[in-house]
Amino acid sequence: MNKTQNMVLSALIFATAIVLAIVENMLPPLPITVPGVKFGLSNIAVMYALFFLGKKQAYTIGILKSGFVFITRGAIASLLSLFGGILAITVMILLMAVFRKKITYLVISIFGAVFHNIGQFIIISLIYTGMNLWAYFPVLLISGLAAGIVTATLLKFIMPAFNRLV
Repeated sequence: MNKTQNMVLSALIFATAIVLAIVENMLPPLPITVPGVKFGLSNIAVMYALFFLGKKQAYTIGILKSGFVFITRGAIASLLSLFGGILAITVMILLMAVFRKKITYLVISIFGAVFHNIGQFIIISLIYTGMNLWAYFPVLLISGLAAGIVTATLLKFIMPAFNRLV
């Protein structure tokens, strides 16, 4: 794939990430509503980029997603998206490097989602230093587990459509 094709494919995957984020925001709230907990459907596009296009494209799409969040939801939400996304991508890359072919997309997705939440927790703890947020931490871990399962499962079903883009 040449540079132009790679750039166009990355742009299409980023556009898919935006559409998935918009669709997720249009869905009714989860029955158990916990502030800030979402499935992170747009991370499906980031995971696809990481698995099939490479690290650089995954980081690029993650950073661009944060820019979209800045435009639509503001600076703090963007910072949470950026830090959580970068940490999640980094952890997924490390897992793929250490375990190579011995690790499944499901496990990578779960770790990515959990570490995305951990990254967000770190930033929110730095911003709101006077608040005791540790009670919320187990909720973030459990929701990360659920989100990782959902995004990996959806990626499995969406992958044929992504593969037709290539």
